[in-house]
Amino acid sequence: MEKTLDLFEPGEKGVVKSVAGEGKIKRRLFDMGITPGADVYMRKKAPLGDPIEITIRGYELTLRKTEAVCVNLEVVK
Repeated sequence: MEKTLDLFEPGEKGVVKSVAGEGKIKRRLFDMGITPGADVYMRKKAPLGDPIEITIRGYELTLRKTEAVCVNLEVVK
């Protein structure tokens, strides 16, 4: 099942399938290591859903909801 990163709940895992977005946002996500094939673990989500904290490539990363919407993942059980 595929969904965007902003819809993940704490404890869920996934694999990045694609990164949408234009220009600066897409480049910024790639620079942070969010590339197709990367494993992602949702660590925390703020009460209103922004920001979120994930673990990717062995480090913790905090993203805004507007960035997380651009990341499509395949859910791993």
